[in-house]
Amino acid sequence: MKQVSPPPHRSRKGPPGIVDVAARAGVSIATVSRAFAKPEMVRAETRSRIEEAARDLGYIRDRLAGSMHNRFSGTVGLIVPTIDNAIFAEMIEAFSARLRDHDRTMLIAAHGYDLSLEAGIVRSLLERRIDGVALIGFAHDRVPLTMLERRAVPAISIWNYDATSVLPCIGADNRHAARLVTDHLIGLGHRDIAFLFPEAQANDRARDRIDGAMEAMRAVGVDVAGHRWLDCPYDMGAAKALALRLLVDDPPSAVVCGNDVIAHGVVFAAIALGVNVPRDLSVVGIGDLRGSAQLEPGLTTVRLPARRIGGLAADAIVAMSESGAPPDPFRRRVDVTFTERASTAAPASA
Repeated sequence: MKQVSPPPHRSRKGPPGIVDVAARAGVSIATVSRAFAKPEMVRAETRSRIEEAARDLGYIRDRLAGSMHNRFSGTVGLIVPTIDNAIFAEMIEAFSARLRDHDRTMLIAAHGYDLSLEAGIVRSLLERRIDGVALIGFAHDRVPLTMLERRAVPAISIWNYDATSVLPCIGADNRHAARLVTDHLIGLGHRDIAFLFPEAQANDRARDRIDGAMEAMRAVGVDVAGHRWLDCPYDMGAAKALALRLLVDDPPSAVVCGNDVIAHGVVFAAIALGVNVPRDLSVVGIGDLRGSAQLEPGLTTVRLPARRIGGLAADAIVAMSESGAPPDPFRRRVDVTFTERASTAAPASA
């Protein structure tokens, strides 16, 4: 049986503090404080001894107490529309991992695509003295942005790119992404195309994708009929149910989906009805989410560089919090990649 070592001996009750770490490491309290606040000023051997003592004791640094003298809390906020599916998963993971490289942690919150909740979320984050906030897209109420401005807390918009954005931004050109997949279908000979997108009033990413798809259709002289535009949330089950009705009542030759989650639902609906993809129906998505390559057939889509966006955003928000200046460049577009797989082909009537 493995013997469990007794807890480190301490002379006082309560959680271990900086005094305990200093005593165990055989250094002064000031040296311990300096090792955590400005590690470059402490010899590597001494830092190693202090870190070992802190681990042995289970010491947890009180960043908020330290921020009485240091304006950084070490925490960055990330507000996303949803964490209920894979849309933002890779970006969140990369954002969090890169923050760890900067010795920062992440507080994440979701508003469920209800922007009226953002003010309350921002207020809660500000109470925790965050160093900065990353927001998704450009559609935001003025109140939370004003709260951040008045407290000089830096904010950055991520995921979408706009050459005229007021907020610093790091993201993909969603208009271009939608045009790529739509142009692909047009190039194969499709003209009777249905478009499944979410309601875009509070979602600038969806709005840009809709605009890109319409531009592609107008470029070849096609006015998309109203019945070919269908409102569909980013939900696989809802997309499948909508596609089942579409494919039974009035099947198009191809479907452009607002993202891969919707596209997966459309493919599953086709399978359920015995509709062959891509012989009878071509399907494209946007995002290249996990599982899109493994779908049968593999999904033709546009890869949004989620990990790169997350890493760059973490670097930018930390730099902004430390310098007090906006990032350079102020707006950064990260390239998307079109990936053709087996879910698309020329229409059967071609």
